[in-house]
Amino acid sequence: MTHTFLMQPGRWTLEGTWLQRNGMPILVKGKTIVAWNQDNWFTMVTKLVFPNGERDEITFQYRGHLDAGERQYTFVLQHSDLGRVEGEGWIAPETIVQRYWVLGDNKLRRTGFETLHQLSPNKYFHSSGIMAGHYLTSTMEATLERQPD
Repeated sequence: MTHTFLMQPGRWTLEGTWLQRNGMPILVKGKTIVAWNQDNWFTMVTKLVFPNGERDEITFQYRGHLDAGERQYTFVLQHSDLGRVEGEGWIAPETIVQRYWVLGDNKLRRTGFETLHQLSPNKYFHSSGIMAGHYLTSTMEATLERQPD
């Protein structure tokens, strides 16, 4: 299979579970839009909502660069909870892995990771976490499904 998430423009829905340190899992839903321009730059916007109101929504606005034929890319991200973020991603045969770090966050040293495992051309399993120093502060597991154009 060839990756469809991130590698192609599209609209995706997300549904899964969010877990905060010392908390119970809560339902999370979201939407992601991926767009590309002709200079190998992509944008991705994601909005996560918590239908039962356990926490505020989270928004992500990515801008990244991936040269054709390459397997590694870089991105910047504006995260509604973390602020300005930089990161890198790797395209593996069955997964897309991203790692990021919060800019100017010398005291808490917050970082994060995401793994997207392809289940089918239109479905991925997403697993992610945010860390402060050496400790996980939150994790998410969810399914992403591509929406018809």
